[in-house]
Amino acid sequence: MKVAVVGTGYVGLVTGACLAEAGHQVICIDNNEAKVASLKQGRIPIFEPGLEQIVRRNYDQERLVFTTDVAAGVQQAGVIFIAVGTPALPTGESDLRYVEAVARTVGEHLDSAYRVIVNKSTVPIGSGDWVRMLILEGVKQAKVPVTPLGHEADPVTPNFDVVSNPEFLKEGTAVWDTFNPDRIVVGSDSPKAIAIMRELYQPIVDREFAEAPGAPVPFVVTDLASAEMIKYAANAFLATKISFINEIANICERVGADVSEVAYGIGLDQRIGQKFLQAGLGWGGSCFPKDVAALVHTANDYGYDTRVLRAVVETNRCQRVRVIEKLQQELKVLKGKTVGLLGLTFKPDTDDMRDAPSLTLIEHLHKLGARVKAFDPIVSASGIREGLSNVIVETDAYRLAETCDALVLVTDWKEFRNLDFEKLAQLVNRPLIIDGRNFLDRQALTKAGFWYVGMGR
Repeated sequence: MKVAVVGTGYVGLVTGACLAEAGHQVICIDNNEAKVASLKQGRIPIFEPGLEQIVRRNYDQERLVFTTDVAAGVQQAGVIFIAVGTPALPTGESDLRYVEAVARTVGEHLDSAYRVIVNKSTVPIGSGDWVRMLILEGVKQAKVPVTPLGHEADPVTPNFDVVSNPEFLKEGTAVWDTFNPDRIVVGSDSPKAIAIMRELYQPIVDREFAEAPGAPVPFVVTDLASAEMIKYAANAFLATKISFINEIANICERVGADVSEVAYGIGLDQRIGQKFLQAGLGWGGSCFPKDVAALVHTANDYGYDTRVLRAVVETNRCQRVRVIEKLQQELKVLKGKTVGLLGLTFKPDTDDMRDAPSLTLIEHLHKLGARVKAFDPIVSASGIREGLSNVIVETDAYRLAETCDALVLVTDWKEFRNLDFEKLAQLVNRPLIIDGRNFLDRQALTKAGFWYVGMGR
């Protein structure tokens, strides 16, 4: 099938590349000329394991094309994905100006051929009808072509359906998630559009690219609003699980229990499950914060107070400063002390710093007069320094340790487990480590000479 993906950000690039890998002809469209030129040369603007190889392979085989020409992409494709960003505004609602601009532009370039226009961007409930309205406005605004005789041609009669197809990708495993999904959700009341979407995803439904064979991937068909709600509800529930286990961790510290053992014990209950029960610094990134905020805002629009979700957000906010409290308990006064952060990104296997807990720690430590150093396997090497003006970014963990009065494990990068902790203990001013993810081997650290402090332990 011929597919156009408007937007080459995180979701758009992963979606386009993986659909090309599945055998479709994909045109990825972006208005950023420099980004498009870079993608044509095989340079990927984000760090995502496996993505660069897929992009290069499919670009070389001409199944994946990058362009700034919206008209060419829209007119060649039968399925058009809108995959632009919807960042959160200060009010909590989603900023939809990019979706609005794309929807109008797509409408301006439609002809009479039937197309499925897919909302891949995370948009508020009810946006499907809104996008349809914008596309129709774009159709009306389009320049009417002139015939060779100088007469205006007949106006275009739009022939399209809008579909909601939310993404459930996790940064760091997005390619794997695409080919091994728990479900594919399609919201539409058009049998024709649903049939086309089923055909588009059939290789993935049949697990042709999955890591292991298994039953077909559930293909969930709903109405537009329900599909949009599924995305928000899923992220809100996962955020709730994390805030819940962090609440339990704080109680564990007070009663002498170990939250890691508690999480394992309750996770064996099939109704609960093991995932997203890792106590620590809380959640961050681009999805959970804005999706929970958007759901709260939507509920407020309809006169409903989301008490649970507001508590989830507040618990997460408080959890981030628990590390500061632990540092104060151990070091007393932080002014004049040097604190080293192991990890900066909000999670491992990504270069994403959006709403990362590390930024909150840096802000508080700076206000308290501490000197902050940091090492992150990706950030240190990439040159990313946004939000890090008050931080000395080191090139490796051992340079980081020098002169530190405490180390804090912020991001659970796998390589941090394999550090030479005996060497680190000799480099620091004081062998204190706060494990903000309960990720490191407490016994190994203690043996190496560190005073180990975990979360909820």
